[in-house]
Amino acid sequence: MKKSKRLSIALSALAAHASEPLKRLATLMTGDSGEAAGAGSQHFALAIFDFDGTLADSFHWFASELNEVARVWDFRAVAAADQTRLRQMSAPALFRELQVARWKRPWIARDLRRRMARDIERIDCFAGVDGMLRQLADSPLRLAIASSNTADNIRRVLGPDLSARIDAFECGIGLGGKQRRLARLCRRLGVSPKRALYIGDEVRDMIAARRAGMAAGAVTWGYNHEQALRARGPDILFHHVAEIPAVLLADASRPG
Repeated sequence: MKKSKRLSIALSALAAHASEPLKRLATLMTGDSGEAAGAGSQHFALAIFDFDGTLADSFHWFASELNEVARVWDFRAVAAADQTRLRQMSAPALFRELQVARWKRPWIARDLRRRMARDIERIDCFAGVDGMLRQLADSPLRLAIASSNTADNIRRVLGPDLSARIDAFECGIGLGGKQRRLARLCRRLGVSPKRALYIGDEVRDMIAARRAGMAAGAVTWGYNHEQALRARGPDILFHHVAEIPAVLLADASRPG
């Protein structure tokens, strides 16, 4: 019996008896889960990550700052009871809900980045992200980060050693500008968009990935709730950080 077949049988057996997180991991790796649809037929050469909400746990900081930013820039404040509902919304819908004038949006984004730089010691990566990135960096996959945040903020959160393991950064991306910057990352790294996966936590990340011609991955621990992400049909939906290398490295090891 071939080694890959024995591994598949073992993982299927694990799925039958394991706890729920391990079940999900096992089914993802054997290709039996609809949530990993598309992963088994693609061999990714490049994994691009969003930063805030995907690698960095910055939502609670954002929520704590938002109403002060609303006071300064004169848009509607957010009540704590509204947060769950607002996390179902896309970025354009959120701006409409909060009555943010279009001309103010780039200035508000700049103000938030400045505030984050001031409070950067309050922001950490999600548990498991450090090990996940190191594991991927030790594989043939190329790694990149595409984010509206600044390169300095990102490098300070990741630290110098982890930052050095990222092949390329595209930072300070304006609203609606991710598609172009994702395409530029592929050109810089010499990878076809068809062999790239962009992993983010928002609906707009999936839209940008598909417009750039690459696969769209989504994580359920970030800004948009799982229901909003599922409605857009991500190519791969990740529920736990550990699923990312489990899926991507299993995919890379399959014979082409």
